Amino acid sequence: MKVSYNNYGKYSSDNYGSHTLVFTDTNRNEFYFSYKTLVAFTCNGNQYVIQNLWSTTTGKHLNWINGGNKKDRLTKEAFEAKYLECFGVKLEAVA
Repeated sequence: MKVSYNNYGKYSSDNYGSHTLVFTDTNRNEFYFSYKTLVAFTCNGNQYVIQNLWSTTTGKHLNWINGGNKKDRLTKEAFEAKYLECFGVKLEAVA
């Protein structure tokens, strides 16, 4: 499987860009990380974003991912369940 990566967000320095990585697999699913934590993913063209359980910095990252749409963000449990449904493997516990 070929995986590519890029960074998302609006950091002016590549040093900080390493904290906002998005990986894309051959099926065009995307996996968004804030630092080392998976905070969003796409599956079959749908995007799933977890509620902010961390700092204001991660909150800023989440806003960059889904444009600040907080009402559509998933609880930790719903996010993990959706990951399992999409990929057939259990996501290691978030936070």
